[in-house]
Amino acid sequence: MENQKQYPMTQEGFEKLEQELEELKTVKRPEVVEKIKVARSFGDLSENSEYDAAKDEQGFIEQDIQRIETMLRHALIIEDTGDNHVVQIGKTVTFVELPGNDEESYQIVGSAEADAFNGKISNESPMAKSLIGKKLNEEVRVPLPNGAEINVKIVDIK
Repeated sequence: MENQKQYPMTQEGFEKLEQELEELKTVKRPEVVEKIKVARSFGDLSENSEYDAAKDEQGFIEQDIQRIETMLRHALIIEDTGDNHVVQIGKTVTFVELPGNDEESYQIVGSAEADAFNGKISNESPMAKSLIGKKLNEEVRVPLPNGAEINVKIVDIK
């Protein structure tokens, strides 16, 4: 059997995915089945845009369900080691860009729960890859997508 990709995530992220899966199965799936039933009642399916749209939506819902089930089945729950001296998945890192003193904080999470707008960055992102394994007060070079680099200093790990 091939090695299945593992999905590192926090316990919180795991529970959030379970809730999303439950919502898809108990709310979204029945809703779309009902839409298909209603659209089918309109008659001729060959020119029935409501039916086509509902079938497309059903396909997306089923894909989401499969994707989430796979992620949950192969989840690797990140335990908090209690060690706040080293950056690792699950930790929130605060750093300042050098030179300067504007602080930024991000929680490093598995790609399954990454949400940059809510301060959660993927462990696969260049920023996280540069910070993981580094220690408090360490200066780190971080590659940017445009090929440039920035220097940051880690000022807090929780």
